[in-house]
Amino acid sequence: MEGILVNFRGGRHTKYNNHMILKVPTLTKEKAKALIGKIVIWTSPAKKEIKGIVKNIHGNSGCVRVIFEKGMPGQSIGSKVKIM
Repeated sequence: MEGILVNFRGGRHTKYNNHMILKVPTLTKEKAKALIGKIVIWTSPAKKEIKGIVKNIHGNSGCVRVIFEKGMPGQSIGSKVKIM
């Protein structure tokens, strides 16, 4: 399954570099709950992999929150990831 990294998780004054919002186009809020605990892999242009885990749902449109091992670069926004 594939998804798209939409943005960093954060608020008005904070931004978490290793927390990302992931959108899977065909998901609803109920189906997104089944993804909790799955592993997400992002591959950089230099072919390095950064792994993360789906922790919770985000909003009502089927987005989920992913926490990665380390901070993500800004170029990861809008790119595709693999969900295993």
